Amino acid sequence: MRALLLMAVAGGLALIAMGRWLAGTPTLDARWAQGEGQRLLLTDSADPALDSLRGQALVAVSIRDGASFAVDARLLQRWPRWQMDDSARGASIAQHLALARCLATGHIRLHFESGQVVEVPAIERGPERLGLLFGPLATLALLLALIAAVVVMARPQARTALFAAISLSQSASLLLIAVEGSDGLGLPEPGWLGNLPLRATLDLCTGAAIVHGFALHPRRLLQAPRIALLAWSVAPAWLLLVLAGGAVAVHGGWLAQAGCLALGLAATAVIHHTYRLSRDAYARVMQRFAVGSVAALVVATLATALAGRMAPGGTDMTGWASTAWHLFFASVLLLVPWLSRGRRLMREFSMTAGTGILASALVVMLMSALSIGIFSALALASVIALGLYCAARLWFLKHLIGHRTLPTERTFEQLYRAAREVQARPQKYPQLLAELLRELFEPLEVLSVERVPVRSRVIGGGSALLVPLRSSEDDGQPAGAMALRYAQQGERLFTLDDARLADRVIDQLRRAVAYDQAVERGRTEERLRIAQDLHDDIGARLLTLMYQAPTPELEEYIRHTLKDLKTLTRGLAATEHRFSHAAAEWKADLTQRLTVAHVGLGWSVEFDADPVLTVVQWSALTRVLRELVTNALYHGHAARIEIAFVLLGPVLELRVADDGQGRHPESWAHGLGLGGVRKRVKLMGGEVVWRECDPCGIVCSMRIPEFASGP
Repeated sequence: MRALLLMAVAGGLALIAMGRWLAGTPTLDARWAQGEGQRLLLTDSADPALDSLRGQALVAVSIRDGASFAVDARLLQRWPRWQMDDSARGASIAQHLALARCLATGHIRLHFESGQVVEVPAIERGPERLGLLFGPLATLALLLALIAAVVVMARPQARTALFAAISLSQSASLLLIAVEGSDGLGLPEPGWLGNLPLRATLDLCTGAAIVHGFALHPRRLLQAPRIALLAWSVAPAWLLLVLAGGAVAVHGGWLAQAGCLALGLAATAVIHHTYRLSRDAYARVMQRFAVGSVAALVVATLATALAGRMAPGGTDMTGWASTAWHLFFASVLLLVPWLSRGRRLMREFSMTAGTGILASALVVMLMSALSIGIFSALALASVIALGLYCAARLWFLKHLIGHRTLPTERTFEQLYRAAREVQARPQKYPQLLAELLRELFEPLEVLSVERVPVRSRVIGGGSALLVPLRSSEDDGQPAGAMALRYAQQGERLFTLDDARLADRVIDQLRRAVAYDQAVERGRTEERLRIAQDLHDDIGARLLTLMYQAPTPELEEYIRHTLKDLKTLTRGLAATEHRFSHAAAEWKADLTQRLTVAHVGLGWSVEFDADPVLTVVQWSALTRVLRELVTNALYHGHAARIEIAFVLLGPVLELRVADDGQGRHPESWAHGLGLGGVRKRVKLMGGEVVWRECDPCGIVCSMRIPEFASGP
């Protein structure tokens, strides 16, 4: 932080010094515009000597006892780097440098088309003529340099050094654009400010560093050295061709632009190949950035080429399109180190700069196709670009970064279902939590890790999310951790919003489970209280009635009622019921009842596991069996009842058949008895069916698919 603070202070002082130098450079106190045939027209001036010459064309400039040189509207071209016509660019730079040398003498003679010659003094440019873009561009250049320093200091590696090279190259380009965009006639010296080789070399080195970086990160390719060598050879080759002169040097601007586009396409191909090999989400996002940047560069190049054809050397559209491109690319560079940090301001800045490129291209195309003025073209292009921005904003944000907002309804549904499953199977809490996170984020890989963080963390620049698996107990301490890699099947990066969502989901799930456990404890305590009250109060009264019974039959009936009450209270008080133990109790209870009624009992139980029944399952099956047997006895007058349990895996099938007089079950009125049976079976997630049994009687079949879903 200290080093960064020192660099920020030094950079700020350097920008102030550059601003003071630029404000002190000489210029003319006049405003100019392009006329027909590349004429340079005087539009306004505070100098009284020039006041009467408004609207006249300037044709030459000279100094005392010096030769004059011709000038035209090429002096209005502020950004020679993007001038594709090399002859026009050369003439523009020559006029700028000659004018700067004349202004350096303090006085200059202006030769107008009417033959008048006026000698005017040179004035300092001043802070008011630095241009509207000087401050923002210089600040952006400093910010890029500081971001490069932060990245290198955080991780001193080869790939971060390449990112620093890219950022510093573009930072230098932004500073040159800021100087070239100053108001006033003529570019300030030194002459290299408007020179093509420096600006083009910076752009070509940027492209080479991008290709080299993609060959190393996020996955180092086997052909990385060869790819890097080819990429870095483009800039020296271009310099040699241009400096050698000849026919090739005439088209140096187009060669530079073609080299930048070729490097952009090569970077796109390299990162696409990396994504195909590893399905890395970071590679996917970088692929989107590369495609967007190359597309923006193509649009800016076409706009400048059309602007040059419409008004060679004189229109400002060339400069604005190139400036919009550099702003867009700088915003992309600012966004790259913070992809997983959710910097919405940087995303909006990128979109605004991209819209500026589109608007500049639209202005040029509208002026060319419809032959309308620049102000009409600007208004129409602004409306079209703004409409496209509003329509495509959400799609752009989603597909550029891969950002995805989960629907609230879906998240709540998944959380509620997971809480219910954890309640039913608390021992599978880690597995169920992992399944919930898979459904929320759709990662390509889920790995268990030994490193347990306190809270969820985004690692690997957004390629993975480290999530602590908190226990379902009240303390909520981490019981392990898992790493989710490559969200949405490798289509997007994890963000800080994802980490916060994971923590909230886990916390809410833990709270829901703790609440359910508290409710269940309350239910257990209430059941124990009821069982104790039944045993102590109702049981004591029944025992008194049994001893005071006037007949042996009534005494026997009360004795059986006491046994039923004992079974009920024992079931309510028990903390768990094994299926085998419950089946034995059911058989003993039914045998006693049917023996008194002189009815035969057929009993069959088959199971491949002995699960623990919940109180709901035990209570429901107990009451279902009693209701079905009671119906067979008192409504069907059955002589024999057959009961068969089959529990294979999680599926329970129960069959109760009798040989009584019951027929046509489809016409029965389902009152409290049959309605209670149906309701209890449905509560356990099953279905129940009654049908006739040949040659007589009724059979009731029920099937519960998830009866023993937990171990």
